Amino acid sequence: MTRRLVLTNEAAGHPLRRALPPPVTPKAAPDEDRDWKLFLLSFSAFFTCFYSFIF
Repeated sequence: MTRRLVLTNEAAGHPLRRALPPPVTPKAAPDEDRDWKLFLLSFSAFFTCFYSFIF
């Protein structure tokens, strides 16, 4: 069985969707400060909840 020399999205089930190019996934920019922001947000939320339960 010969295959076409065209890149197809073989995960798509329908023949018309298979003929479309694969979806482009955006590249995420490396945010190194995002980890620190998430940590500080989580820490402050935990501290606020813990402090409000004690007092």
